[in-house]
Amino acid sequence: MYTSRELCTLVIEKEWQIARARHHVKAIAQDLGFNHVHTAQVVTSLSELGYNLIFHSTKGGVVYVSSVHRTSAVGIKITCIDSGPGISSINDALSDGFSTNGGLGGGLPGTERLMDEFYIKSSTKGTKIDCIKWNS
Repeated sequence: MYTSRELCTLVIEKEWQIARARHHVKAIAQDLGFNHVHTAQVVTSLSELGYNLIFHSTKGGVVYVSSVHRTSAVGIKITCIDSGPGISSINDALSDGFSTNGGLGGGLPGTERLMDEFYIKSSTKGTKIDCIKWNS
């Protein structure tokens, strides 16, 4: 179990907003004492999720970045929410090489590997992804 404190809300509707989000997340990771490797993993994950918001949702989405704390560690939680059309097969979407838009199919499975916790819920009304990287 952990406690959480939201640090920023980032709207991602255009590609350039992903760069701004990466900048914010990198600064947060550094402020929380993440090393260079963990910072790069968080920033890369945010970037992948941001591109998914642009290329797979109808209107982009929102990213919430929070600090999370448990007894022995601090972490960063990234929550991405969009309003559709949803992921028809989460199992396929989490398989390396699976793509619905001609990409490489590494974004979601890569993010799942880079982060310590990864949760996804999807319906025709939208998708919500929560992931956490612990600095431990």
